[in-house]
Amino acid sequence: MTRSINFSAGPATLPLPALETAREEFLDFEGTGMSILEHSHRGKAYARVHEETKALFQELLQIPSNYRLLFMQGGASAQFALVPMNLLAGKSADYVDTGTWAKKAYQEAQIVGKARLAGTGKVGDKYTRVPKPSEIDLDPNAAYLHLCSNNTIMGTQYHEYPDTGDVPLVCDMSSDFMWRPIDVSKFGLIYAGAQKNIGPAGVTIVIIREDLLERVPDTLPKIFRYTTVAEGDSLHNTIPVFPVYMVRNVLRWVKAEGGPEAMERRNREKAQLLYDLIDGSPDFFRTHVEKESRSVMNPVFRLPTEELEKLMVAEAEKERIFGIKGHRSVGGIRVSMYNAAPIEWVKTFVDFAREFQRKHG
Repeated sequence: MTRSINFSAGPATLPLPALETAREEFLDFEGTGMSILEHSHRGKAYARVHEETKALFQELLQIPSNYRLLFMQGGASAQFALVPMNLLAGKSADYVDTGTWAKKAYQEAQIVGKARLAGTGKVGDKYTRVPKPSEIDLDPNAAYLHLCSNNTIMGTQYHEYPDTGDVPLVCDMSSDFMWRPIDVSKFGLIYAGAQKNIGPAGVTIVIIREDLLERVPDTLPKIFRYTTVAEGDSLHNTIPVFPVYMVRNVLRWVKAEGGPEAMERRNREKAQLLYDLIDGSPDFFRTHVEKESRSVMNPVFRLPTEELEKLMVAEAEKERIFGIKGHRSVGGIRVSMYNAAPIEWVKTFVDFAREFQRKHG
């Protein structure tokens, strides 16, 4: 079998070793005569997966002892509502709008309680940047400040986070989780859907500082409380066993490759290759994103015409390069280069793009 080059924004490419492990164990997990898909979430076989996955997160992210790691469902979209439901505690929260997903989180918070915009990445009618920490109008009495670390549709990313003092920093890291080392202690809560960088769709990682669990109201239905998930070790109901198992496989690969530090080196090299292509031919490859805000995970750019963009997507697929069509809301070209995308894929795409420019430029 020849593997295709997959630049999809999510669900996204997974490390080949993680997939191969799943293939080898699919019918018979660790000699049990059963697939991991068939094991009880409360059984000993899955318990080993559960504990190893938590331990790998703890090791790779160096999660402080006063934080809890939760496995949840519903993706980041569920967290848009669950964060304010659990943490507002009668206050107002601050949000920074840097694009589609950040805006959706803000809108959900407005349904649940009080929320205000503390910053934006919008310039004119486009999201071209993320605001600098000094540009964020933080309410010192806010319940929390919410950011989206990487904006997959707009191609922008935070490379520096604000110091929020006593206001907890809440961050949706769905599309750049573990792309580099992070200081978890700077955040009150981190959440990330797995399907971009660390696994398949179906499980959401939540890392929450323990003191924030004290805010969770008893009036909230139990199934929606972070305390319920924390007290039940994420086993309060039937956990998505296979997605967690796949996350474990991916984390094993991350560790074997050298951890988040190695991921960052690889990711920066890939981004440099692609942005060199874009910057080297500004009359053909155009990006609206300010350099300081460019996404390492999801570079976006336009060609001179939409017809050329459609042609590029079609010709790329003939070369077994998939997933480069921009989001339907903004168009253009998007190349999602998550941790598992090899550098060789990016080199192949750059060569393809240069030849495409030669023929059609």
